[in-house]
Amino acid sequence: MRLVHVAIAQVNTTVGAVRSHVDRAVAIGREMAAADVTLGVFQEQLLGGYPAEDLVQWRAFVDAQRLGLLRFAAETQALGTVFAVGLTVEHEVHRYNAAAVVHRGRVLGIVPKEKLPTYNVFYEARTLSQGRADLFATLFGDVPFGDLIFRFDWGVLAVEVCEDAWSPDGPMRRRCYSGAELVANLSASPFRIGVQETRREMLATRSGDNQCVVAYANAVGGQDGLVFDGGGFVCQNGRVVLEAERFRAGWSGAVVDLDRTARLRSENTTWRADALHHLEVAPRVHELVAPAQGADRSRLKYPVPSGANFFLPPPTPTTPADPRAPFCEELLDALALGLGDYFTKCGFSQIGIALSGGRDSLLALLLACRTARRLGREPSELVRTFYMPSRFSSDVPRRAAERIALDVGVPLAISPIDDACARELTALGELLGPGETPTPVTLQNIQARVRAARMWNWANSTGGLFVQTGNMSERSVGYTTIGGDLEGAFSVISNLPKTVVIHLLEYLRDTTGHEGIRLVLSHPAGPELAANQEGEKELMPFPVLDACFALYAGEKLAPDEVLEVLAAMFPSLERARLERDVRRFFELFTRSIYKWVQAPLGIHVGNLDLDRERALQLPVVSSDEWTRR
Repeated sequence: MRLVHVAIAQVNTTVGAVRSHVDRAVAIGREMAAADVTLGVFQEQLLGGYPAEDLVQWRAFVDAQRLGLLRFAAETQALGTVFAVGLTVEHEVHRYNAAAVVHRGRVLGIVPKEKLPTYNVFYEARTLSQGRADLFATLFGDVPFGDLIFRFDWGVLAVEVCEDAWSPDGPMRRRCYSGAELVANLSASPFRIGVQETRREMLATRSGDNQCVVAYANAVGGQDGLVFDGGGFVCQNGRVVLEAERFRAGWSGAVVDLDRTARLRSENTTWRADALHHLEVAPRVHELVAPAQGADRSRLKYPVPSGANFFLPPPTPTTPADPRAPFCEELLDALALGLGDYFTKCGFSQIGIALSGGRDSLLALLLACRTARRLGREPSELVRTFYMPSRFSSDVPRRAAERIALDVGVPLAISPIDDACARELTALGELLGPGETPTPVTLQNIQARVRAARMWNWANSTGGLFVQTGNMSERSVGYTTIGGDLEGAFSVISNLPKTVVIHLLEYLRDTTGHEGIRLVLSHPAGPELAANQEGEKELMPFPVLDACFALYAGEKLAPDEVLEVLAAMFPSLERARLERDVRRFFELFTRSIYKWVQAPLGIHVGNLDLDRERALQLPVVSSDEWTRR
């Protein structure tokens, strides 16, 4: 047996907090060493935080990471554990996203990332350069840098960074053919709905294809609008042996037998033939031999299967009683983590929600309360709510706002806006010329802007976080007011479609029993800025709106293609009605881009959102002529 204890760390970082990150990594490293960890794997860009974006263009920022790495090495000199640490390094005119291998006070080598994602939320090729198979140089005077593997007394290690594993033709293949048995992948992979299943399958496949152990460490925590969910893995020759807890900082480990990996390689004739062919046509990866002995492995125990049976499958987790729970709880956890980290890392004092008695602000409030509990506080300590009725505010939303504040135990301030709106209307009259009068839309928007101004004034006075509460569906078609309900310092549900908002509220109604949620869902959705307003009557049914958005913005279908899909999805709706809805969606979407690019930063939770610097980048000034035949 050749037992090794592999540990993966999940550190909640803040871009630029290099000193704090090193302190945290040293503390975790000491814990790992005390637990006889052989290899400790930290995440991508541990030292500088991820994504640093254009900050890597500051040489001082990159140099701070070099000094941080050297301090980490010095402070772990007495430990036998080998560590893999992520950082940015500079070589000549290039900056690289890289993984450093540290052991007994020395930086043994640094390996650059080769696959630089520049799609969706990633922009790495803008500022960073790619590693390559033939790269070999030195950094910091004498530290090897390039395409490296590392031989220790316990086995051969390769390190790589995040996207390198997402390609089947990544560096893992040639490094394993050159002798690497254990591959440490340092990642900062953001949360997206359903991504954990994709990661698990991909990493198990890479581990099986390359007949190796893959140790995948992922970042955790919120950074701007991204949420990193952790959930690292250890996979051995295609089998998952460890899956770390998600949405929590910390570390976990598993013992694997590298002799098993070597045996499975020797038994796999296809792998052996492929390896020999590769080495005939390509040079071996540069191998470095560690000069010092690794951690004590004498106390490690062979990894026996759960259930103490090698032939039966492991016990499966209990299936939740509510089939909605996995989807809803994962999404709620991600949103609460993103909101909580933005709140704490930016130094706000409390969270403010303008309640309308409608669905969006209700979900934002419930997420704020969940955030408070994650931070170890009572919602009443951190969350403030405000209801600002006008003459168009109906009875049910008011009762719903009052009841939900009572249900969750947060203070509610009621501040009517009719007098303030009248004063604004009078002031507007002084600006208009002869024959000019306020439009009906202006009369609605004045109300929204009065409410937003009051929230900003509250935030300025208290240091509170004014949360914008709009959803993605209505934002996509401009059913929102610039300077009004589009305002806020941070948006918590701006990348949730309206149908998902409703689905989450129905789940929370059934699991919490809050009467306030039932009241909100019993009333038609609408902004109540005019008499008898209903969102679905002014726009279209929300399922149709969300389908239009997904098919156009996500699948990149043209209007006639969208119509054909909708006709199949909604056979009970008249085709003429669907045609009107599709044309209305395209007209509103194109005209509304200028609005949503001005919205506050929102939390990225899917592969599609309306944060222009993230997933969907469209010109503000454009025409929809191309959509017409």
